[in-house]
Amino acid sequence: MIPPIASKFVAGESAAEALDHARQMNDDDVAVILNLLGEHYDERGPADEDADVYVELVEDIASTGLDACVSVKPSQIGLDVGDEVFEENYRRIAEAADEHDVFLWCDMEDHETTDVTLDAFEELAREFDGGMGLCVQANLKRTPDDLERLADVPGKIRLVKGAYDEPAAIAHKKKSKVDEVYTDLLEFLFDEYVGGIAVGSHDPKMIAAARELAAEYDRDYEVQMLMGVREDAQRELAAEGVRVWQYAPYGGKWFQYFYRRVRERKENALFALRAVVGI
Repeated sequence: MIPPIASKFVAGESAAEALDHARQMNDDDVAVILNLLGEHYDERGPADEDADVYVELVEDIASTGLDACVSVKPSQIGLDVGDEVFEENYRRIAEAADEHDVFLWCDMEDHETTDVTLDAFEELAREFDGGMGLCVQANLKRTPDDLERLADVPGKIRLVKGAYDEPAAIAHKKKSKVDEVYTDLLEFLFDEYVGGIAVGSHDPKMIAAARELAAEYDRDYEVQMLMGVREDAQRELAAEGVRVWQYAPYGGKWFQYFYRRVRERKENALFALRAVVGI
């Protein structure tokens, strides 16, 4: 059982609990991206098993009619085992998502996985005509070129700042530089990208920049935030008419995820402390 401290960031251990969470968020006009916790499998068995779970989750979302979709991690569905394992499982999930009209996101992991992830996404997104989305990271110096490549690929792009500690040779390290690049890339997406734009950020400045660009280019966009982070802002944006998606992980591997969330942000650590001491 997930303790109350961690349940702020994790939508339960089972798919049923995760779907209940999605239903509750839908009541506040917030859609939900469900992600089964797990990554970096070095054997095929667990990767295939998690891919099976995603196929079932897609079917469950379709049968319930919830405003929800799924997001997968390449290393969770076989990339560390072999490119072909990842590609086979990714295709299997994509076929189920296409059949049931459920959107499928693919997260981006560290820079060593970028090329194979881009290749697999582009192939499937073109084949399934846009029912898929890909996360790209503003801190990587290669990302402007990657977005040029993806400019005519149907689907959606989720632009995030980037959470991996990448080498300075390939990544911007200063926050001010990452923010500058993020806004530049956002403008490129509004100006050039044929598909949907997802602002994957909790930063009010980035969200405000997207609002201004949307007005300038007369284009729609959505905002994506993590479960447990700025949830009041998620509801407020949704109430203002902004399309908001909450990224909500679930599953038995919750402890590592919760620990990472608390370490990432001072306010998360303070929340956990208050929950422990009862203040």
